[in-house]
Amino acid sequence: MTAAAQAPPPVSWGACTGEIRVKLPADGADRFSCATYRVPIDHANAALGTIDIALVRRAANTPDAKIGSLFLNPGGPGAAGSTMPISAERILEPAVLDRFDVIGFDPRGVGDSNPLRCFTTNEDAEDVYGRLLPLPVSRQEISDAMSTYRDYGQFCKRNAGSLLKHMSTEDAARDLDLLRAGVGDERLNYVGFSYGTLLGATYANLFPAKVRAMVLDGNVDPALRTSDGLAYDRQRADGFEHALNAFLTECAKARPRCAFGEGDPQRKFDELLGSLREKPVKLPDGTTVDLNSFVSGIGGSLYSPSALPGLAEDLQQLYGVVAPPENVTPKAVTARDLNTLLKPAQSIRHDVRPDSTYTADDSYFAVNCADKRFGHSPEQLPEIAGNWEQSAPAFGRYQAFGDPAACPLWPEGTEAYRGPWNRPTENPVLVIGNYYDPATQYTFSQRMADQLGYARLLSVNAFGHCILGDAAGVDRATADYLVDLKVPPADKVYQPDRQPFDE
Repeated sequence: MTAAAQAPPPVSWGACTGEIRVKLPADGADRFSCATYRVPIDHANAALGTIDIALVRRAANTPDAKIGSLFLNPGGPGAAGSTMPISAERILEPAVLDRFDVIGFDPRGVGDSNPLRCFTTNEDAEDVYGRLLPLPVSRQEISDAMSTYRDYGQFCKRNAGSLLKHMSTEDAARDLDLLRAGVGDERLNYVGFSYGTLLGATYANLFPAKVRAMVLDGNVDPALRTSDGLAYDRQRADGFEHALNAFLTECAKARPRCAFGEGDPQRKFDELLGSLREKPVKLPDGTTVDLNSFVSGIGGSLYSPSALPGLAEDLQQLYGVVAPPENVTPKAVTARDLNTLLKPAQSIRHDVRPDSTYTADDSYFAVNCADKRFGHSPEQLPEIAGNWEQSAPAFGRYQAFGDPAACPLWPEGTEAYRGPWNRPTENPVLVIGNYYDPATQYTFSQRMADQLGYARLLSVNAFGHCILGDAAGVDRATADYLVDLKVPPADKVYQPDRQPFDE
């Protein structure tokens, strides 16, 4: 009998302590409880040992009318989800909070769930992280980047232990099934964002009879992601480029409310990008804006529609430095004037960005390099990056030097789940996609809905990555689905609460 086939024990909830307790709201802290739950490292081989999954629960407001538990995953891979219930009111309607215990968890290898770490000293970690350049251009920069990824993989192979070979999304989905049983639910209720949509889709196809309701917001293309990582990441680059171009088009329409709207925003952006390819900009306060920080900042800002007006202001400020008007003394722009570009905000539901520093754990590549298939050699990457740059000038090279650079040099793990994706669930899976989502383009949500055995696509005319909490109509439709299993109409296009340049 495998470890997964044994009757799982119940979750033992208790008081939250430490950092979690500090984060609890002063009003209603008694509603929260915490636990760890033991799962096997290898679901097919109990002898390999166990790890503990960290959980936080927000109890249902009306426990007498409780439907069950609602598990949340914020994406990544590598994003810790245990604290999501603390912010549940920002993304879920009161009707959902009334009827469900909301449960967040850190997936295996992430956060407080036996974090997967490749380094034994801070010095080694800082050396590798400090050399990770998201957008190498010159021959030397490319050589240094590939050498760094090779070193990274070797550190992981030496130090990460047995968990490194068991970090695929299938492993996490089997953990989730044990968690579902551990909280006493016969069927799963789940909301997954970004990468969390792959976790949901994997669960739905491994355990279709155990799904009650599943909401997937900001979807991956599961078939492409798990069969051809190179094609998937190239299309991710195109998705970022599409969102960027839509932002610049909307900016032109919105002038003067959009600070970058005067003249031709697309032409001005191309000038900025071309100038920074040639040389970085040194600001009077000593801050350097180079191609890496520029593209990283643009990509990060596109995740959040509320950041776009500030991004437009920053672009205009920087444009005034790079291409100042004749007979006008340029403004002394400093880092404080470029706060959106240089410090894009994070979200409680997001995809881990390729330029993030993984100081807490090294789960991002561990998961992606297990799930994605790459057939190219490291020596081919400069040519690949150059080709991608032709169709996606801002983000092609940026995406090429993420997973396609790291994974061919990463230690091999166990085989991941690669389909089929069409096993029908009793109720349709609710698939939500924004038209201008940079990280998981709308086409991916269409494909997710087509690939799943039983799904309903909910389309949103919105910028940004994921939408729950930012569109009242979507929130209400999701609540009706989760509580009453009411499916929204097939052809309706929903609107966000605000568009980026609304007055």
